[in-house]
Amino acid sequence: MVFKRRDRRPIWKAVLEAFWPKGGWGRAALYVRHRLHRLPDPPHTIARGIFAGVFTTFTPFYGLHFIIAGLLALVMRGNVLAAMLATFFGNPLTYVPIGVIAMQSGYWLLGLDGGDNPRFHHGLGEKFVKAGQDLWHNVRALFTDDVAHWSELRVFYDEVFFPYLIGGIIPGLIAGIACYYISLPLISAYQNRRKGLLKQKLAALKKKKADTRSGAE
Repeated sequence: MVFKRRDRRPIWKAVLEAFWPKGGWGRAALYVRHRLHRLPDPPHTIARGIFAGVFTTFTPFYGLHFIIAGLLALVMRGNVLAAMLATFFGNPLTYVPIGVIAMQSGYWLLGLDGGDNPRFHHGLGEKFVKAGQDLWHNVRALFTDDVAHWSELRVFYDEVFFPYLIGGIIPGLIAGIACYYISLPLISAYQNRRKGLLKQKLAALKKKKADTRSGAE
């Protein structure tokens, strides 16, 4: 394969680099910014893509952020690649605060609280574990005589997934709009500067050719 790595990384190294890429997150951020600046579309199209990518990171659809951001960018007539690159806004360093903000907003908007329901006293990690156990049990039930269990998956949906989905809308919009208006003038300035440099190079090249012709005559 053309894009296959020549040096196969051990699994532990691949996992480690997923949380801390080679060169650090600062270098990764500079790379993303460089790629965004060099996209050929108009600034407002790229900025719409950035909005789509940032907004998507506030949704609970982990593993599908690239796809959702790209589809949202298509609907908004934004740059799809910019949307995918902007999902970098959600990374192992920011997913925890994003999740906390989305969950707290969702509980507030839906009017949920702990109350006397003992399920709300289960930790978030425990809800993930129990939902995973239910899911695995139900997969096995397809091939055995066991009865499928949906109670813990229902708890996970009601108390984690749905509050996260609803609660991420407002902070996602705020973060997306902020990144849109921050990136728009930066991309415009970069593209204008690049156009100016290209014009200078073309002018210098034309002058060099003209001098060469006059010297030959």
